[in-house]
Order: sequence, then C-alpha cells, then structure tokens
Amino acid sequence: MNMEDFIINDVSIRHFSDKIGEVQDLFNQLTYSHLPVENNGIYMGCISENDIRCFEADKSLEDYQYALEGFFVRNTDFWLDILERFAQNNTNILPVLDEENIYLGYVELNEIIALFNETPFLSEAGNIIVIQKSIKDYSFSEITQITESNNANILGIFISKIENDVAQITVKLSPSGINEIIQSFRRYGYKIISEHREDNFNKNLRDRSKYLDKYMNI
Repeated sequence: MNMEDFIINDVSIRHFSDKIGEVQDLFNQLTYSHLPVENNGIYMGCISENDIRCFEADKSLEDYQYALEGFFVRNTDFWLDILERFAQNNTNILPVLDEENIYLGYVELNEIIALFNETPFLSEAGNIIVIQKSIKDYSFSEITQITESNNANILGIFISKIENDVAQITVKLSPSGINEIIQSFRRYGYKIISEHREDNFNKNLRDRSKYLDKYMNI
C-alpha cells in the first residue's frame, strides 16, 4: 500500500494562534474527532473535539496546548500499524509525518478500514471458528496443522480476546467440512466458542439431554 494515496489535505492544520471559538465552529462542520495543530511549522499534536467544547471561546489554542495529544503516523507505516494506532488513540483521523517530522496531511479511519475489507479474511467466502485455550497451551502452528490436516486452508487468524490467561482465537477457513475440523480442535483440547449447525457434538448433547429429560419425567 502506498500511503501517499490516502493522505488528505482538505482541512488545513490549525495554528497556536487560532481562537478556540473558530475551532469549535470548524468542528461543528466536520465529523472528525480531532484536528491537528502546529506552531511555527512544527506539528504539536491534535486537539480533541470533546476537550475543546469545555474551553473558553476567546482564548487561543496556545492557551490549551497542555490538552494536545501527540499521536501521529509516518508516511512509511504499514496499514495494519495505522489501524492499530487508530484504536489506541480513539480517533478517526491520524496526522501523517515524514521522516523529517514534516506534516503531510492526515488519513481517515474509514479509508484504512476499507483496505481491511479487501483482505481475504473478509472478502473471501469461508467458515469462521472461534476457539479457546490457555495462552500457555495454544500455538498458531498447531492450529494450522489441525486445519490443514482436514484439507482446509487458513484465510486469516487473530487473537480476538485474552482474559484470565485464556485466549480466544478467531480463525477463518476456506470452505470445507467444518464438523471434522471442529472435532479435531476438541481432540487437541480447544473449546469451541462459536455456534455451528454442522457441529454433531452439540447436536448429540442436545439429543441426549432431551432423552434424559424424557426419562426423568416418566
């Protein structure tokens, strides 16, 4: 991905001398959570819309420079790193700086998410399984081996949750016999979190439960 293709400059960077009231009015016209701020040509950080609503309109951005948030990305950064930076800073725009710290413009969250939508993880047809195991016991190599031994390929895999030393792993697989893969994961000690109509194990449990209920009510 060429970052240069996604850099936007339709809203100019704000200056220390800008009045708070002017920036508040600008936020009213935009849907951005932050706006970049500079001083004497040097990027200083971003001002948040939530913060600026509490400031006095007749003062300048310089008076509230302590509220600036210093996040940014480089024009050489990979798109997945940029997506992570969006999440870490709870923003929908990110200023872009070059290696000399020159402000080049900004990138929008929606543009970067669109790139994610084009990856095989989302665009290709397949099955999604969410599995769970202790963070000390699971491995990507084992997950791959289980998948490929059942004649399926992994289209994407990521850790979707970690809690109490237990990891949930979301796996997207090429279309295949999902029941056989699910049973293989269970044999290797993985818990299946996602629901699957093809899961014979759960179907058998439900059938046995119904039989037990019927027996107990005789």
